[in-house]
Amino acid sequence: MFTNKRVVRQALKYSVLPLSLLAAGGFVWQASYAAFSATTSNATNQWKAGTVVLADDDAGVARFTALNIVPAQTDTKCIKVTSTANVAGNVKLYLASKTATASLDTYLKFTVQQGTGGDFSTCTGFTADLTGGTIINNQTLAAAALANTSYATAAGSWVTTGVGTETKTYKIQWTFDTTGLSQLQIDALQAATAGITFTWENQNT
Repeated sequence: MFTNKRVVRQALKYSVLPLSLLAAGGFVWQASYAAFSATTSNATNQWKAGTVVLADDDAGVARFTALNIVPAQTDTKCIKVTSTANVAGNVKLYLASKTATASLDTYLKFTVQQGTGGDFSTCTGFTADLTGGTIINNQTLAAAALANTSYATAAGSWVTTGVGTETKTYKIQWTFDTTGLSQLQIDALQAATAGITFTWENQNT
């Protein structure tokens, strides 16, 4: 009987190993298979800054070169501004780099209108915008330059869409106005000079 019990204990002892191996094998089998999964992606995201492009048709020539002007003389000319920006914006006009001698800038009156039609060569066909068409109204060059010194205080408002080529024509009239001056004061303006730079700026909105 002693021998039989020993054999049984040995049999039980060795029978544990296959069971352990089977259990371990079961874990390996379960770990070798991945769970169900699915993904979705939104790839190749990119960013590129827009452009604000503005040009005029002056071909590098000053809009006015008025020499030997006399009291009451006047002139009207146009200039066309073109936007090829790809973002929406707002174009305004300001006056920069004013120069003057003998206070001639206080006797030059300016009116500026914005609209459609006409260009650097002619104002024929020009039509002022129905709303906001006159952006500088009979102001002296001195006053206009003082009031419109930068984009923040600039005259006019041309809203651009940023789609394709867009244009706006500006009609500029000046008059040498000596109304109310004495003859002596008028004579003092002989050979006086004045100058200004018309600057259009487009800022995106």
